[in-house]
Amino acid sequence: MAEVYDGPQEHADTAPFVSRAAEIGRLDSVLERLGKGGPAVVDVTGEAGIGKSRLLVEFCARARRRGLTVLRGRATEYERHSPFRPFADAFADLDRRALLAFPALSELSPVLRGDVEGPGGPGAGDRFGLYQATAGLLGRVGGAGLVVMLDDLHWADPASLELVDHLVRHPVPAPLLLVVSRRDRQVPAGIATALARGVDTGAVLRLALGPLGERDCVEELAFDLPRPQAAELYAVSEGNPLYFLALLQAQRGARLPRTPSSTGSASDVSGGQNILSADLKALLIDELSPLSPLERRTVEAAAVLGDHTTPAMISDLTGSGVADIVEALQQLMGRDLVRPGQGGRGLALRHPLIRALVREGIDPWRREEFHRRAAAELARAGASAVEQAHHLEQSLTRWDPQAAAVLVEAAEQTAVTTPAISAHWLEVVLRLLPDTLEHRSRRRELMLLRAQALGLTGGLRESRKLLHQVIDMPVADDDAVRTSAIALCALMERRLGRYSESDALLRRELARSPGRPAAQTVELRLGLGFCALSAARFPEVRAEVTEALATARSLGDEVREVRALALVAMGEAYEGDMAAARRFAEPAAQLADALTDDDLAGRCESLSRLAWTEVFLENYTTAERHADRGLEIARRTGQLYLLPQFLLCKAHVHFHTCRITTALELADEAEPITRALGSSELLALNLAFRSQILLQARPPGDPGALAVAEEAVAAAGTSDSWWASLAWCMLAYAAYMAGDPHRVREVLLRAGGGSDLRRLQPSVRPNFLELLTTAAIATADVEEAEHWAERAHKEAEQLHLPAQRGAALRSHAQIAAHRGDTAGAARMFAEAAAESVRSGAVLREAQSLLLGAPLMKTAGDGPRAAAMWRRGSHLASKGGARLLAGLAELVHPAVFEGPAAPAAPAAPVEQVDQAGGLARLTLREREIAELVAAGLTSQAIATKLYLSRRTVESHLTRIYRKTAVSSRAALASLVARGSTLG
Repeated sequence: MAEVYDGPQEHADTAPFVSRAAEIGRLDSVLERLGKGGPAVVDVTGEAGIGKSRLLVEFCARARRRGLTVLRGRATEYERHSPFRPFADAFADLDRRALLAFPALSELSPVLRGDVEGPGGPGAGDRFGLYQATAGLLGRVGGAGLVVMLDDLHWADPASLELVDHLVRHPVPAPLLLVVSRRDRQVPAGIATALARGVDTGAVLRLALGPLGERDCVEELAFDLPRPQAAELYAVSEGNPLYFLALLQAQRGARLPRTPSSTGSASDVSGGQNILSADLKALLIDELSPLSPLERRTVEAAAVLGDHTTPAMISDLTGSGVADIVEALQQLMGRDLVRPGQGGRGLALRHPLIRALVREGIDPWRREEFHRRAAAELARAGASAVEQAHHLEQSLTRWDPQAAAVLVEAAEQTAVTTPAISAHWLEVVLRLLPDTLEHRSRRRELMLLRAQALGLTGGLRESRKLLHQVIDMPVADDDAVRTSAIALCALMERRLGRYSESDALLRRELARSPGRPAAQTVELRLGLGFCALSAARFPEVRAEVTEALATARSLGDEVREVRALALVAMGEAYEGDMAAARRFAEPAAQLADALTDDDLAGRCESLSRLAWTEVFLENYTTAERHADRGLEIARRTGQLYLLPQFLLCKAHVHFHTCRITTALELADEAEPITRALGSSELLALNLAFRSQILLQARPPGDPGALAVAEEAVAAAGTSDSWWASLAWCMLAYAAYMAGDPHRVREVLLRAGGGSDLRRLQPSVRPNFLELLTTAAIATADVEEAEHWAERAHKEAEQLHLPAQRGAALRSHAQIAAHRGDTAGAARMFAEAAAESVRSGAVLREAQSLLLGAPLMKTAGDGPRAAAMWRRGSHLASKGGARLLAGLAELVHPAVFEGPAAPAAPAAPVEQVDQAGGLARLTLREREIAELVAAGLTSQAIATKLYLSRRTVESHLTRIYRKTAVSSRAALASLVARGSTLG
């Protein structure tokens, strides 16, 4: 019988392999380009039984013949809550020879090799840090190359899917190939999107397997049957190899249960369940009919145990002797119902569909007993709680304190690295825990643990609902579980953007028991401060937070004191009272530096607020130091929800200090964590900062930053919170760089709540006023530009921040340049650069120098202009600021006189002046001028360039002024002449 099954078949590579020549050719091409810029991931998709695993078996053999090391792992249907199951399965193949070839893999986390209790196991750090570390180790793979194959990805646990997602989004720079197989439409949307995006970028090769060809099936697989009969079997199977071979085997054994029909495909998949056609199901079940009672029990035990079954384990479950089980297994292997497992590890049923049919056919009480015996044997063998958990879960039908204790232990072991699995096991325990007064205390504790796990997986609403139940349970007022539930529920509300609800919850609790312990009162008042700060309403709670600070000091509680100090400092910094911010930030920094990491371990969010305050105070060095420390503590203690804040703070520091490459890396690292946490506003902030960084990281004209900024405001929705308004501000920057100054004004006024811009962060508002000035000049509204520039100057002077004064100076410099005062403009740009140096804002220094250099040359100071250009260009290039590097290239001709041009016939003075005007056009203006010359209307140009018609008309106004023409016809003529004059 030909082996074209879709299952684990290491020995199947000697069987006929038919009808997949095109797919194998593409896979061979991937191997030839491995490590040379080819795809880093292969995504094999198709319905059940279509031959995905058989294709991987063939690919394994071909890869090994090329000298590559191949590691194969597999997810299974009934073990979806086993952490990192497919990776542990694959890395179990790492023998001494493989480790000698790839020594870096010896440093893999134990959890990825199936050792959940070893050092570096699930509780050792955050899961995204584990993904990064794993990618880093795989990136050190050398030699001929390594292939990691993960079969049946549609059954993988959430943590494995997140790790695959990370490897797809961040291909490692090494001769490593990740190959996954999955059923269509059965993986979560996130991983499907990542794989689709990888296809678009060329990082992923997708192979969608269709039916086998009729000729191959009939002539090569059914060669011993009359052709009409073989063709009939093919028509019924619709080319699905599993179905065709089952029909073929039944035909050869003369045991077709009935005349097969041709209705329906071999397999349909809906909602994650296998819905087989009646014919295929009957054929597969019919294979079990001739089995003896012992063989039947052996198959059933194997179906319960899953892959890597051993005779001893089957003996434990069935009560039969090992020798009898070995004999039964030999008979079953002869019938091709049981096969050696992957890598020769144990035994497995031939196909997952057979396992599902057998398992579901076992009487429920016997299946539960099998699982109970399996769990007991694992416990006797010293297996970890996580290894026992799967069988215990399947065996429980009533409350069992000992089994529940093991499941809770497993949940605690996996709470940090695989919180979704942790939440699942806690749900199992809570479902069976008697709802009685005796167990109420334990129920509340477990509900709190589950709510914490859900909060780490993006299940914010489910977590909030569970916490409300905990809060509503009658307990003593000073109950620690209730207090923790209140604090966590307030956090969930904030992460959902429900600031009013968070505030109301905390105030209700404060009013509920005024005599509560002082430390709990401090926590509740700090919670009010956190809520108000996120909602940009800090003045409303200033008095309460100040009182919390005084109480913490009176208690001698230094940890709560530093939290209060950092909170007040950040609130004052946001509001623009920088003197007050310094008064609180400095003692906060001194106290935080004096405390140990263990002191801050449970409350390291204070370091985040302190670091952000220092960013607003333009103390970038100390801000980065505190962000680094907080990041390390948060990783070590598993406080996943804090990681994006520390990473984005560092990214912000790197952006302002012109380290664009690392800034983008930090923002990219934060993004998957932010998405996993499920907070729309945090995602909006992450994407907003990423769009700002992309503006500098990509060359001029790249549309990527605008697309990310649009996604940021979509995530922010209708919220008017601090982070939401920042997202709209970053969209304004992206819109301007996309050539739409009219939209800049609309977006910033929307973000600011009107022309008073009251909702824009006061401590950085001069930056946004500079952008409004720039946009107003671009639309030829000089009066409005002067209004914004004057306001920028006034607010910057109140802030006493060098970088903000630099923004105000650049605003006035642009107006001076527009009015023809080149000397004044050059001077102000130079002053802006000097102010940027004072604060360490290297990016703004480079920007100021490059904008001022051509004006300085026009003003008559050529040497200084050249020096400004050289430093600005050097800073931009060194920092990876490609946008500024493009600006340096653009203004270079205006700063440095080029070589003398060969003599040319003299042109009329008017034509020379007009041609010189063409040279003064920006890239966008030149593009619009050329489209005018091509005969396009303003509306057609707007459609082509994705601009508004009003913006196009504004560009044309400036073009006419610069070129001294007054009509579209004259401009078209000038563009035509410009090619000869230029």
